[in-house]
Amino acid sequence: MSLQVLLLLPLSVLVLLLCAVCGAGMGFSVVEETLQEKCMNLDASQNLDGDGFYQDGDVIIGALINVHNLAATPDLSFTRKTELAPCLGTWSLCIDVHNYTGNCLSAVSFQEHSVHWVQAIVFAVEEINRSPSLLPGVQLGYHIMDSCSRYPQSLMATMSMISGGNKTCGTTRPAKVIIGDSSSTQSILLSRTLSPLQIAVISYLASCPCLSDRQMYPNFFRTIPSDAYQARTMAQMAKRFGWTWVGAVVADNDYGRGAVQVFEEEIKGTGICLAFFHTLYREQLAKDVARAAATVQASSARVILVFSWYVDVEGFLLELIRRNVTDRLFLASEVWSTSAYLLANPQLYTIAKGTLGVALRSVPIPGFDAHLQQLHPARYPDDEFLRTFWENTFGCSLTKSTSKAFQNALPPCSGRESLEGVQSPFTDTSHLTVTHNIYLAVYAVAHALHSLLACTPQNNSDPKIKLKCSSPDNITPAQLLQHIGQVHFTTQSGEEFYFQDGSMPPVYNLVNWQRAPDGSLKYVSIGQVDENQLIIHESAISWPGDSGKMPVSVCTSECPPGTRKAIKKGLPVCCFDCLLCTEGEISNSTGSIKCYRCPQEFWSNSFRNECVSRETEFLSVRETMGITLISVAISGIIITATVAVIFLYHKSTPIVKANNSELSFMLLLSLKLCFLCSLVFVGQPSLWSCRIQQAAFGVSFVLCISCILVKTIVVLVAFHSTRPGSSALIKWFGPGQQRGSVLVFASVQVAICAIWLSVSPPLPHRNFGIQGSKVILECTVGSVVGFTCVLGYIGFLAVVCFLLAFFARKLPDNFNEAKFITFSMLIFCAVWIVFVPAYVSSPGKYSVAVEIFAILASSFGLLFCIFVPKCYIILLKPENNTKRFLMGKA
Repeated sequence: MSLQVLLLLPLSVLVLLLCAVCGAGMGFSVVEETLQEKCMNLDASQNLDGDGFYQDGDVIIGALINVHNLAATPDLSFTRKTELAPCLGTWSLCIDVHNYTGNCLSAVSFQEHSVHWVQAIVFAVEEINRSPSLLPGVQLGYHIMDSCSRYPQSLMATMSMISGGNKTCGTTRPAKVIIGDSSSTQSILLSRTLSPLQIAVISYLASCPCLSDRQMYPNFFRTIPSDAYQARTMAQMAKRFGWTWVGAVVADNDYGRGAVQVFEEEIKGTGICLAFFHTLYREQLAKDVARAAATVQASSARVILVFSWYVDVEGFLLELIRRNVTDRLFLASEVWSTSAYLLANPQLYTIAKGTLGVALRSVPIPGFDAHLQQLHPARYPDDEFLRTFWENTFGCSLTKSTSKAFQNALPPCSGRESLEGVQSPFTDTSHLTVTHNIYLAVYAVAHALHSLLACTPQNNSDPKIKLKCSSPDNITPAQLLQHIGQVHFTTQSGEEFYFQDGSMPPVYNLVNWQRAPDGSLKYVSIGQVDENQLIIHESAISWPGDSGKMPVSVCTSECPPGTRKAIKKGLPVCCFDCLLCTEGEISNSTGSIKCYRCPQEFWSNSFRNECVSRETEFLSVRETMGITLISVAISGIIITATVAVIFLYHKSTPIVKANNSELSFMLLLSLKLCFLCSLVFVGQPSLWSCRIQQAAFGVSFVLCISCILVKTIVVLVAFHSTRPGSSALIKWFGPGQQRGSVLVFASVQVAICAIWLSVSPPLPHRNFGIQGSKVILECTVGSVVGFTCVLGYIGFLAVVCFLLAFFARKLPDNFNEAKFITFSMLIFCAVWIVFVPAYVSSPGKYSVAVEIFAILASSFGLLFCIFVPKCYIILLKPENNTKRFLMGKA
């Protein structure tokens, strides 16, 4: 509830108490008798002039219409009015309220459309009085007063109507029900004030959701749906068109604030945010409009929610035009979405084009157009509203007009003026919204009275309802209030009318402001809302600007596929950063809040919006590295074969025969096997290739090292056998024992490999964890213990061979083969010592390449260190290929 209502509620209660003391009640009978006696002597010139329209009847319907706008604040002091002293006596405030006339002559503007609303009451009452079936024998009357769009005038006019006061110090029948007011805040004030008196209030335009609370406002009804439904409709439109960044400019009262509250509740969890929220207060409109327009200008929001009175909206839009802000789309509430006043303003043709609005449903009223065309002040001489409208329309002055300015400046009316044939917004009955609401309110009262006077409940299905019968003379507001809550009838258009929690069921039209052929603006229906079902014909919408495209209103554009949202700290959820998905994750939809990991066999593409099959990687025979390693291995095989041919050709020479030529050929064969086994590592791993790789590698190198070890032992034995008493050593380590030793050493490795391959052999494996976008095809070692034993055994033989060769390096001989074996073993051990960390740290196919490189490097080291010196002598120094030279006797 707004601050103004809280401040005025104590005043309204005080007025009621004072009037009760005065004897106001239902007619203020005691004070009125005194007034009638005293006022007989009053001159007519002492009466207050003011705006109001009264028609007597058996039952009076009170009505509040805001004909004037922005009235000056009234004097609410408790001082006596000296000119009314003979009439007022002691209770000045009480009698002022009793005789309040609704004087709004100090108002800023006269609203001609409100006269339309006044005539809806007049037409409905006359139509009901003519009806033979509705309220037969009962004449309805009305008391219509101007609320001036202000709280104090609305309250005092209501007090005057329910007390039976008028502007002549005489008495009229008190109103039994109040139709009004148009403002939600004023309706709250009236409902809370009249609730203790059990007087019904039926508003035709107050749509604040708060008024649906039947415990707080049990006497309040309305012929307009709650704003909760149109606020939800606007939230649904924002969601449908993807507007996630929406601003709000609303009236600073219960109507505007209540609508925004419902809108915020509706958008929770939908990704829609309120970019800003400004209020427009009537008393400081220029200041609020400037502040709101500045915010709109600075904001990136292109869609603005506007819940305010059309006069305030005009000021807001004009301020935006002054700031050259014309590319916004406005979501209009029902108050101004069909405003002929705004549509007729040429200054708004550009900025307001494309406006989307929620409009009250337009329903025709049969015969109302003829009633308007037949209007004439002579027909309703006491209608101050019609006289003012007549003067404004025809530019003439009526004798009894209260408009002094027109009397002085305009010629008198001839009496022949007529509205027949006049084409104006007043005579246009093609779009009756609020007018129809007022028309329904009068009929709701009439049907409730009919039920009350007929002694039949509206809900015949409930036999427990017992209603007292009444006559027009003794009807109480409490009885009428009870029947209004149960009213249920069929309108002339064939629709059922009833109150649902004091309100009408939600039915709206959706309108769009479009450019007419003559350049003006008009609103066109583009859909409807029935209950909570939203129907929009998007093809019929005309969007703002010249592009004809739907505006985009977002704080941050939706993240494209391949990215995810990351909320910015301290900002609404609609403002975010778009972060690229990490490797292996994708988002294939716009606006994704998270990235999703690809299945194991797949990987994200470069755009991170699709999972693609991983690229298979292994050391292929078609890539450069594979071809290079194969070429080196083949070169080693060729070189080894060449050496073997040279040795075979010179097998009878001393240098070949020295140190057992058989071992030399066995060593060349094992080196050739070492070069060949490296070829098995190249290519796509398979079940058999994985098993052959490590077994061939282990056996080939053990065979090679065994030959070198035996050769080293032969050298040591040969030299030690020359010592006295050691001649038998060479006999015990002859050629047969040498071959046997090689086979024994090699058989140990064969046994290790056999156990390894039978227990936990190497297997092909798809490795997904080394390189994200690729799957590495590799061979697992199977048993780490088995692989360690194979390498360990090779290393053990190499170390033993190196130590023996190191001890034999200084034996006296021109060609001491132990020196070359020492160098070969040194290179061999160095290569395999470096191999271990390099192999462990190399990813994927590079680990295979490292192992091949180690095999080739160690093989070439053995080949060159042991056989190149011999080939040098055989080919380049044949004169040294003699036994004497080799024995050091040359």
